[in-house]
Amino acid sequence: MEKGNATWQSDFILLGLFPGNRHPSILISIILLIYFIAVVGNSTLVLLIWVDSRLHTPMYFLLSQLSLIDLAYVSSTVPKMATNFFSGSRTISRVGCGTQMFFWLMLADAECILLTLMAYDRYVAVCNPLRYPTIMNPKVCMQMAVGSWIGGMLNSLAQTIYTMHFNTCENREINHFFCEMPAILTLSCEDTLGYLMVVMVMSIIFITVPLSLIITSYIRIFLTVLRMNSREGRKKALATCSSHLTVVSLYLGPSTVVYMTPGSSHTPELDQGLSVFYTILTPMLNPLIYSLRNKEVVGALKKVMGSPWVVQ
Repeated sequence: MEKGNATWQSDFILLGLFPGNRHPSILISIILLIYFIAVVGNSTLVLLIWVDSRLHTPMYFLLSQLSLIDLAYVSSTVPKMATNFFSGSRTISRVGCGTQMFFWLMLADAECILLTLMAYDRYVAVCNPLRYPTIMNPKVCMQMAVGSWIGGMLNSLAQTIYTMHFNTCENREINHFFCEMPAILTLSCEDTLGYLMVVMVMSIIFITVPLSLIITSYIRIFLTVLRMNSREGRKKALATCSSHLTVVSLYLGPSTVVYMTPGSSHTPELDQGLSVFYTILTPMLNPLIYSLRNKEVVGALKKVMGSPWVVQ
C-alpha cells in the first residue's frame, strides 16, 4: 500500500521526441515552426469565417469548430515539450500528466466526431440540396458542435480516470513527448490486458465507426455527382469533398495504426512518428488544405487584407 501511495506521488519523466536524436535543437525548431504555422493558420481561418458574412454557412461553421479544436489540440502537447526542452527539466507531475491526457483525448475524440458530422453536412448539401437549409439549420449546427465537444469530453474523462488509476512500477520514464495513453500503460505494474481490450473497443467506436459513416456518405455523394448534368456542379462538389477527405485520411490513418493494432507490432519510435503526424502536422495542414483550395476563403482573406480584387 505504501508503495502504491509513493508511486502516486511521484512525477513522471517525459523522454521527449526521439530521445536518441543527435540534433534535438533542430528538431524542436522544426516543431515550433510547425506549431506557429498551425496557430496562425487556424486562428486566421476562424477570424475569416467570423468576419465575412459569405462564410456564415453550416459548412464553414463546422470548419471553424474544427479549427478551434485543432488550435487547442496542438497546444495540448507542443508548449510542454518546448518548455521541457528549453528548461532542461523533463518531469511532469501525475496530475499534470492526467490533465494533459484528458485534454488531448477530449480534443482527439471531438475531432473524430466533428469530421463525421462534416461528412454528413456534405452529404446533405450534395444529395439533398433543396432540403439543406432546413436540415442544416443554425440550431442543428450548434447541436453538432456542442455534441462533438461533450462526446469527446465524456469519453476522455472515463479513459483518463481509468488509465491513471493504475499504479506504476519504479520506472517512471515515458518514452514519448507527451502523456499518451499507450505509453502510460506500459509503465503499469498491474495487468492491463483487460483495459487494453476496452481501449480497442473504444477505438473501434471513435475511429472505425466514424470512418465507416464517412465512407458511406461519400459513396452516396459520388454516386450523386456522377448523375449531375452540370460539369461545373460536379467540379465544385468534388473540390469541396476532396478537401474533407484529405483531412480525414491524414488524421484517421495514422491514429488507426497506433490504437487499433497490437502494441507489440510497432516500436515506440513508430508510435512517436505517427503521433507527430496526427497531433502536430495535421492541425497545421488542415487550414492550408481548406483555404488554398477554396475560393470563398481566399476571397475573404483578400477582403480582410484590403485587396482591391476579391475572388468571386
